[in-house]
Amino acid sequence: MQMDPRKQKILEAVVLDYIETAEPVGSRTISKKYNLGVSSATIRNEMADLEEMGLIEQPHTSAGRIPSDAGYRYYVDYLMNKRTIEEEAAAFIGYKVHDKRRQVEELVRDTLKMLSETTNCTTVMMFADEHKNLCSKWCS
Repeated sequence: MQMDPRKQKILEAVVLDYIETAEPVGSRTISKKYNLGVSSATIRNEMADLEEMGLIEQPHTSAGRIPSDAGYRYYVDYLMNKRTIEEEAAAFIGYKVHDKRRQVEELVRDTLKMLSETTNCTTVMMFADEHKNLCSKWCS
């Protein structure tokens, strides 16, 4: 979906202000707060276009606008500042996630073993691995 820079700035302002206030955002608010260099009337016209595009909605007559699901999606895909994390931080996060997963697997394995010993029955655990293949583990 192609959108001119002014519409992008207005959509971004609606999203950011709505996230901040949880209130519908009016053209006057955008005009004063975001200094886009255009009048409230121009912003209203652009907001009407954004509404026709399905990116913002008007919850009730004479209210400001709020982002639609499509508006949020456009913001995330094209307007939001993407941040990268440092390699060291990414490695640390990966280690922590792997460690927690290992702890959960050990807890489940120990629980299955206790169930098996208590009931004198075979216990079975089914789970999907990282590759979405169905796997099974048996404890007896």
